[in-house]
Amino acid sequence: MSFALTRFSGLSSKTTLSPDFDHSSSRRRNVLPPNRVGLKISSSSSSSEPDLSVTVNGLKMPNPFVIGSGPPGTNYTVMKRAFDEGWGGVIAKTVSLDASKVINVTPRYARLRTGSAKTDVIGWQNIELISDRPLETMLKEFKQLKQEYPDRILIASIMEEYSKTGWEELIDRVEQTGVDALEINFSCPHGMPERRMGAAVGQDCALLEEVCGWINAKATVPVWAKMTPNITDITEPARVSLKSGCEGISAINTIMSVMGIDLKTLHPEPCVEGYSTPGGYSYKAVRPIALAKVLNIAKMMKSEFGENKDCSLSGIGGVETGYDAAEFILLGSNTVQVCTGVMVHGYGHVKTLCAELQDFMKQHNFSTIEDFRGHSLQYFTTHTDLVRRQKEAIEQRKAERRGLKSDKDWTGDGFVKETESMVSN
Repeated sequence: MSFALTRFSGLSSKTTLSPDFDHSSSRRRNVLPPNRVGLKISSSSSSSEPDLSVTVNGLKMPNPFVIGSGPPGTNYTVMKRAFDEGWGGVIAKTVSLDASKVINVTPRYARLRTGSAKTDVIGWQNIELISDRPLETMLKEFKQLKQEYPDRILIASIMEEYSKTGWEELIDRVEQTGVDALEINFSCPHGMPERRMGAAVGQDCALLEEVCGWINAKATVPVWAKMTPNITDITEPARVSLKSGCEGISAINTIMSVMGIDLKTLHPEPCVEGYSTPGGYSYKAVRPIALAKVLNIAKMMKSEFGENKDCSLSGIGGVETGYDAAEFILLGSNTVQVCTGVMVHGYGHVKTLCAELQDFMKQHNFSTIEDFRGHSLQYFTTHTDLVRRQKEAIEQRKAERRGLKSDKDWTGDGFVKETESMVSN
């Protein structure tokens, strides 16, 4: 099966035009600014095996598994490995105009272990910053990857200081490499917010709306806004991002955390010259939190953007198995990102993820991702409604045990059971 995208004249991205695309005005009707492309979200099946392929914002992927922005997408070598192993797409580590301001420290990771032998890693903290490699180097590698893998999806993660001209320059230079989409890092919880970057933008909806306006007026490829979970109501920045022209939402980025204190040395972890700083928490332990955030975003998108089928959602947070991924898809995710899982299991893990997701689909006779995407949203309600439903169910069960109230309630098909329901011994 080929996953090549059709190039549209005058755009740096590779896109597939939808039936809603207005050729005369070069825009999607009533949704995108004039310089953006009309896109369609869909999936298709052409074999007896469950089909994992998805098309999200015009980006055709062989499966919904995407390398999340971070160390697994930090240079040409590792991104090439991801494509060779079969990942549906790769989001590169976040880049900005001036990499000289990015200075990382070592060690910068810490793990949370559980079990009697403390061997099972369930949590992972990092205090790592965005890419410290020169922008020109990263751009050169983006271009090389797109030349070598023209039919695979490469998404650039970008972040810039509070400067319209800075954002415009960064977008222009990145798009010239031929990347297929942009993911905007509005969510890095450490280091970058000190420069009004990352979560400093994602936590301030007024600032977010302004910056999204700059980005979407300039970008000619799909834009995903990556959300921070370190906020009271994650639907607020997600709503602002979509209303400001972003095609997709990615959620969640890491959770601000302190991994722990070494009780022998009394110093925090990860320890750098005796000191540390709060950082981003990820991996298996965050999955329930991520699912709740994705649920809230998906419900908001369905309620407020239901008619706009081109809005997408990329779920992130603690995905280690294909069954984990199925949970995110059941809550409305079009794609599922994996970052820490790759650092623990390696790039070849995508084969296991795909096999497990297909196994889940076979169990339920699902042929495509769209067959079950968002299916479980209908089962979430309020606590008040849960109380009402349980009360009604209890009353119904009591009524069944009491038997028939009137002769008119007898039925032919249930006659024996109806009789038994009125026997006391």
